[in-house]
This record gives sequence, structure tokens and C-alpha cells, in this order.
Amino acid sequence: MTPIAERPAEVATRTVPGHWEGDLIKGVRNRSAVGTLVERTTRLVILARMDGTDARSAREGFTKKFRHVPAPLRKTLTYDRGKEMAEHELLSQRLALQIFFADPHAPWQRGTNENTNGPLRQYLLKGTDLSGYTQRELNAIAQRLNTRPRKCLDFATPLEAYAQVRLPSPVALGT
Repeated sequence: MTPIAERPAEVATRTVPGHWEGDLIKGVRNRSAVGTLVERTTRLVILARMDGTDARSAREGFTKKFRHVPAPLRKTLTYDRGKEMAEHELLSQRLALQIFFADPHAPWQRGTNENTNGPLRQYLLKGTDLSGYTQRELNAIAQRLNTRPRKCLDFATPLEAYAQVRLPSPVALGT
């Protein structure tokens, strides 16, 4: 488990895209969950359907969604110390992604994700069973959040900010 103190300094600046924060929003009695991923620079939100609240479900759900993100934009993921991330090493290997863990009882170290969970609760209400949501429905919710202008992005939307990200050319990547 790699602590947040070892995370590259560029993550804190929010100037380099590809650094993510993750969490699970849990449903009634903690029996269902939806995975949340937020890119720190663009504030792009990705929601992952989970089959359960365990480590396998988190790994599978996050893997499915992260595979759609170009490799140069999958640099780091910062997560809390929840038991659902027990398979973080497998997730890291499958996606070539470094995973860092926030300090215990320090949600502000993943503030982008924590601040995103509030608006998400407009759609994923507390006390409801989240297992009934399909991935298509979760994608529609993420689309709504990703098309809301944000003051921190000079009133651009996360989708607009993400579209402006310049990926390294294949030559620069050595391919």
C-alpha cells in the first residue's frame, strides 16, 4: 500500500492530466455500491457499476471503465484505505496505473472526489439500492455531471476540458 506522501508532486498542481481520485458510493445498508472516478485536472467523472461492495467487484468495475481511458491519461489513482481496494495491486498491474492511498481519516486528500460525491447524490440517493442501476444509466448520470460548467474550469465543462487534453504523439511514446 503506497501512501499519498509518495505520490508525484505533479499530482498536487493539477496541471498534468491523468491523475484520478476514486471512491465507492454505497447504497442502503452498504450492500450495493457505485464506483466513482474523477480526473483531477479536468474534473471528468466516470461511474462504474459494481456487482458488490467487495474488493473483486471494485477491481472489476474500475478495470472495465479505466480500459476506455487512453493509457497516457491513466497515471495515478488516489483512494482511501477502504477494504474494497484490497486488490489494488492487480488493478495497478492490469492498467499500468500507480495507486496511492490517502491517510486515514483525511478525506480532504481526495477532495475532488469528495466534492463530486455531493452532486452525485442528486441522482444516487442515500438509502437506495444502487445495484439496480445499469451501466448505461450510470453513464447518463456521468454525462449530466460532465456537461455542467464549473467555475474552477473557467465555466467550461469537464467534457470540454477533457477534449482539450493533448495526448503525447506515438513517436513521443516510443511506439
